[in-house]
Amino acid sequence: VQLQASGGGLVQAGGSLTLSCTTSRPYFDNAAMGWFRQAPGKEREFVGGVSRGGSHTAYADSVKGRFTASRDSAKSTVYLQMNSLKPEDTAIYYCAADLMASLDIVNYRASEYNYWGQGTLVTVSS
Repeated sequence: VQLQASGGGLVQAGGSLTLSCTTSRPYFDNAAMGWFRQAPGKEREFVGGVSRGGSHTAYADSVKGRFTASRDSAKSTVYLQMNSLKPEDTAIYYCAADLMASLDIVNYRASEYNYWGQGTLVTVSS
């Protein structure tokens, strides 16, 4: 299963970016999709995700109200809309697929995810 993430870049604080992550069907249809990030010198952390059925989303407290995860089954793509970006959002962002999650579940732990994309760098300047 290959996941292809894109959309990272350099943005000023307060700006917006949208990350995309595409994978192949039927894997996409059977996976909860999560976004994680890893800043230099820090551990990988959960950012947000959307359930396999698409009806449930979950977010880290640090991004609630600013980031929105969504999925488009027709395109086998999951998105992370990031608004009001802050310098502390600077990190490599990874998408991941959880093939074992129940329909309405979004797991927070990286160990629950089976497949990972290569990461896309987001840099927020102050």
